[in-house]
Amino acid sequence: MIKSEKTIERNVIYKGRVLEYVVDTVDIDGSCATREMVLHPGGVGVLAIDEQGYAYLVRQFRKPYDDVICEIPAGKLDPNEPPEVCGKRELTEETGLVAKSLISLGKFYPSVGYTNEVIHLYLATEFSFGDANPDDDEFVDVVKIAFKELCAMVMSGEIKDGKTIAAVLKAKNIMDNK
Repeated sequence: MIKSEKTIERNVIYKGRVLEYVVDTVDIDGSCATREMVLHPGGVGVLAIDEQGYAYLVRQFRKPYDDVICEIPAGKLDPNEPPEVCGKRELTEETGLVAKSLISLGKFYPSVGYTNEVIHLYLATEFSFGDANPDDDEFVDVVKIAFKELCAMVMSGEIKDGKTIAAVLKAKNIMDNK
């Protein structure tokens, strides 16, 4: 049986530039429990595919995994920023691609057990080429991969990033049903 939880108290353990770590005390039908959570403002990821069927991704070092990860361009939502605006901004900043418009691929919760992060996904199929302007602490290489090959990389496990996997599979479903 599903039971709802009522927050009794929130203890902020750490508040950083992007993340906030909290411990909530909750009431579940008269019993108390604790919930450790990472609060996040949310993010956006954009899968850009050109008319020839090539996808544009970025490769960058990701410290939590101590590895270089191949992923769709993405970034954090600014306060009150519409997701589509964030998606266009991040796509241009990281790749230099300027999207004419974005097609929503929906949103997903990357890890429901400990964070409230929501990632909005988009597909860009009409774009022009401009100059990339990554953040000062962002070092990325743009890679161009045939979409069919990218799908194979997702299925083989070579692509490990959740937002990229979700965006590729959703885009493939759209393309297969055209």
